[in-house]
Formats: sequence, C-alpha cells, structure tokens
Amino acid sequence: MKRKLGISNIYVRETLLQFGLLVLVFVFYTIKQHDKQVTESEIAYFLNYISGAYFVAYVLLPKFFYKKKFILFGFYLLIVLALVIYIEEGVIEKIYFPHTRGLHFQGTIYNLANCLPLMSIITGFKFGWDAFIKQRELDDLKNVVQESELMYLKSQINPHFLFNNLNNLYAYALENSPKTPEIILELSSVLRYILYECKENYVPLNKEVNHLNEFIKLSKLQLEERGEVLFSADIKSSAYAIAPLILPVFVENAFKHCTSSQTSNSSINIDLNVKEDGLLTFTCVNTYSLQSNTENLSHGIGLENVKRRLELLYPNLYKLEINSEDDIYEVKLQLILSPM
Repeated sequence: MKRKLGISNIYVRETLLQFGLLVLVFVFYTIKQHDKQVTESEIAYFLNYISGAYFVAYVLLPKFFYKKKFILFGFYLLIVLALVIYIEEGVIEKIYFPHTRGLHFQGTIYNLANCLPLMSIITGFKFGWDAFIKQRELDDLKNVVQESELMYLKSQINPHFLFNNLNNLYAYALENSPKTPEIILELSSVLRYILYECKENYVPLNKEVNHLNEFIKLSKLQLEERGEVLFSADIKSSAYAIAPLILPVFVENAFKHCTSSQTSNSSINIDLNVKEDGLLTFTCVNTYSLQSNTENLSHGIGLENVKRRLELLYPNLYKLEINSEDDIYEVKLQLILSPM
C-alpha cells in the first residue's frame, strides 16, 4: 500500500511538534535558571536564542547546507551567532541589568555556552525532521520504481506465454486437429486468469495452484504421445498468498526442453508442497537432449524474468537451485509465503 502524506499534513505535524518542543525547551531553560518564577529577562533571552535558531533552521539549512554550500553556511552561521550575542550583550542586558551585567562584556565563551544548547536543539529538530521527510520520499520513490519494474516484468511474461501457445494453436489448426477446440478452451481459461486475477503482486495460493494445473493441461498437448507428465500437489494450508506467474515459468521451460528434443521418451515430474507454516517447495524435473540446443532455451526471457521477480518480491525469502546433469534438468524452489 502506498503511503501518501500531503503537504498540509506535513506542515501541521511539523508545527505541532515544533510547538511542543518549544514548550519543553522553555521549561528546561527556566529550570536551569534556578528561579521559581519566570522573569521578563528570561523570556527576552529565550526569544533571542530561538530567533537565531529558527533563522539557521529555516533559512541557512535549506539555502546553503542542503545545497552543499558549506563554506557559506559556516560564514552566515558565525554572523547569526555574533548577532545573537550582540543582542544579548548590547540590548537585553542594557535594558534589564544596566548597573550590573550590562556594564561589561561577559565573554564569547560564556555567551556561546548560554545560546548554543537551545539553538542546537531547535536546529537539530529541523534537520532531523527534514531527513525523516526525505527518507519517506525516497521510500515512496523506491516503491514506485519497484512497482513499475514488476509491471514491466509481467508485461514480458504474458506476451511470451501467448506467443508460444498461439504458435501451437496455429499448428493444430493447419492439421484440422480435433484437439483444437480443447486447446482454445484451456488457453481461454489460462488467459482469463492472467488478465483478470494477476493485477496485484500477490494472489491467493489456491488460485495460483488451479492456474498451474490448467497451465500443465494446456502444455501437455504439446507433447502428445511423446512423453509423460506427472503433477502432484500436497497443500497443507491454502491460507497464504503467492506472487502470480512464477511457478508456470519453470513448467513452461520444462516443456520447451521436452518438445525441442523430439524424442518419444520425454518425461516431466512436477511436485508442489506447501506446509502449514507457509514453506513452499516446488520441484520440476524433466529430461532433455544435449543435441537439441536446449542450453539456449534455459536462458530465455521467462527464466531470467522470474529470477528478477523473486529478487524483488521475496528478498532473502527464497532459494532457487537449477541443475542439469546428463539428460536431466532439475529446478527446485523454496519460498516462504506470506499469510493472506
């Protein structure tokens, strides 16, 4: 779910937090004076310090510091500190303490020790708040980029699948095969799922399993009588969601291996297991021929596509192993599903 924070809401939150911070700072400031009653001079000192702090926080930070003009920022900061000290020594103390403290300069170190703590608190709050807002903007931008990439990856999967099956349908139609209506029916069911059920990043597990079963039925037609396809599913709990169109890519890859080999003893064994804790284990083992140039098939758009989607949707939550030895090609995927 996208997080949206309007400009007006940001302004209201910042204003309220700043007001609360000022109250707390003023309370601590008056406690520091060891007086039971707040005097006009203390209010004057406090207003002088926070005026300098607000100028630094709302003028110097955005105009110079955030734009990496550090020398200018330091220069104007020194001017602001000098002005705050001048107002304290040359104005406030002359008004409230004309016969004592107003007669002599207290010293730069003494004045900095008084003004810097309060100014640092206000300026630090503004800096931290700006960093917080910037991080939210970066997070939102990252989510938008990731969603855009996922949409692009999905757009690659759908035409890729459609292209392969339309080719098969065309071949059967040329032969006037009685299987043509069955292929159209299965293809219609699969496309309906892709178009209407896969708009979100995650779908209910039971829908994806049903789609996988229909996808396997449709793909079986490519082998005809030249091979054997076994599919078993052991779902302990379906109260989970899964990213759509990941598992069918591995199945499609297996059928490409078998159909390209043109042998009569091809086999595909697909096993799906989901435990009650949401651990999904998917295994797809198929035969293939080294002479049929199937090495190139295993590096097609679909396989690379699904690897990227796994990285985006299941970071540190999946384990994918792909092995080929002799005439056996095996894919094993372990995935930690999220509850519905």
